[in-house]
Formats: sequence, C-alpha cells, structure tokens
Amino acid sequence: MRQNKALILLSGGLDSILAAKILKDQGIKVVALTFKSYFFNEVAAKKAAKNLKIPLKIVDFSQEHLKMVKNPKHGYGKSMNPCIDCHVLMLKKAKEIMRKDKFDFVATGEVLGERPMSQSLKALKIVETQSSLKGYLLRPLSAKLLKETIPEQKGLVGRKKLFDISGRSRKRQIALAKKWKIHYYPTPAGGCLLTDLEFGKKLRELFKKYPKRGGNDVELLKFGRHFWQGMVKIVVGRNEEENEKIEKLAQKGDILIEMKNYPGPLTLIRSYSKKKISQETIKKAKDLTQYYSTKTRDKKDVNFHFLN
Repeated sequence: MRQNKALILLSGGLDSILAAKILKDQGIKVVALTFKSYFFNEVAAKKAAKNLKIPLKIVDFSQEHLKMVKNPKHGYGKSMNPCIDCHVLMLKKAKEIMRKDKFDFVATGEVLGERPMSQSLKALKIVETQSSLKGYLLRPLSAKLLKETIPEQKGLVGRKKLFDISGRSRKRQIALAKKWKIHYYPTPAGGCLLTDLEFGKKLRELFKKYPKRGGNDVELLKFGRHFWQGMVKIVVGRNEEENEKIEKLAQKGDILIEMKNYPGPLTLIRSYSKKKISQETIKKAKDLTQYYSTKTRDKKDVNFHFLN
C-alpha cells in the first residue's frame, strides 16, 4: 500500500517543527523543504530535519528572491520584509516539487493570526490562491479553524488529530514541544534579516541609490559600519572577522584602506556611479578608519596604505 506523502516547508522554527511532527505521527511520509537566499539560510532547518529524522530538500533561490524583495506586490512589514510575497514564491516552488515528485499535498507551520501581516485569514487565503495550491495547502496547527483541505476530505490526513491554534501567544506550541520532548528550536523571528530594522534601513537606502544592486552589494550590508558620500559608500569593519569578510567581498573598482602602522579596521570604498572616487571621499574614509580604532583617534603619526 502506498504511503501518503507530504512536502512541508521547514524553517527550523518551532511552528514548522510541530507541523512536521503532527503529520509524521499520522504515519505520513514527511519530506522537508527549505530555502536559502541572501537574507536567510538553511542552518536551522538542517538541524530540525536531523532531529525529526526526515529528509530535507534545499532550494537556493537567491536571485529570484532578491528581485521580488525589490518590488513586492503586497508590500513590506515593519522593516523590508515582504512576507506574503515571500510565502507565495516559496509555495510556488513547493507546488512544482509536489507535482514532479508526486507528493499528495504541501504543509506549512503557519498559525492563524500569529503574525498580523502574513498570517491573517485574508493573507493565508491570498498565499494559497496565488501559489496555485488551493485545496492542497495544509496548516496542521490551525487546520480546524480553516476550510477543510482536499487531503483531509480524502482521508489522507486525520482532521481530528490536527489543531485549532490561533493568535500571537505561543503557549500551546511550547506546551506541545514540552509534551513531545522537542528542545531544539530557535527563538521566533530570528532567521530572516529582512525583519531586522537596522538592516532594513541599509537595504532601503541601497535600493534607493542603486536600483541595479546585486547579491554582492546585499552581502556587504551584513558587515561593518556603512556611510554614504553621495553615490559612494564607505564600509568600516568592526573586527578582524568582519575585515576578512569585507576584503573577500571587494570587487574591481573598490578601494581598500587600512592603517599601516597601527592595528584597526579595514575600510572599503565603493562607487555606485561612473565618477572617479574623489580625494575628499578617500580622506573621509581614512578619518573614519582612524576614528573607529579607538587607540589611534588622537594620533598624529598614522600612515595608511591601499590593499588593491
């Protein structure tokens, strides 16, 4: 007899872990699907899948995701997080895999009302419709509060063993985790950089000044202190680890500066226009490099050199 198959979006957070556990306990073959982009990775999902003892598919959709982030149909949350559009994009990919690998349905760990923008009843319906998964998208944690899905109607999933969780409180999820001895979940909302307000400000400014931005430009936002001089950006490393990462991200045309006779930050200068980087901007970069090396702020004998 063929075992029923579910493809579940697994972020590695508590909700998606519980959703996978609920389906697995019904004897369904559960396969996890996670995504990586410039703003989140697969690390937590790998750990969760290992502990759940289920296979994990990893899809890198960095370029496509970045394109969507620039101009999301349904807008952003508090920061630069286009959660509805992100879920639609992920579930469209899941639909393709469902068809190709003959899964019976797709599941997520979404909870009705947990997040005001992306998990309201209206948002859940939008995601289901626009991902072309209508009737085949199951949310095990809130299923009893939602319309019965096709896999439930066919008896592939026992609706009585699903849940009616809603709202922002995580008490019921935490109680289930305790009951099922699940201890390996991260804190909520910690996995996506787009929800971070400070990162969001830097990303918004980059999009505004340089709409043609690429993955390297986004990666650079993750490290150092950022300063704009018109269409030129100065990035000052905070520590040795950041210095190394900034150096690796340097591209042709960038300028790298560091102090020759004192330890301190590595500073990158990148122009987002065709104009040559001015000596005034280079002096500003040198001043910032010295300023953020606290032991050299008042020194008069600092010498600089260029790495490239």
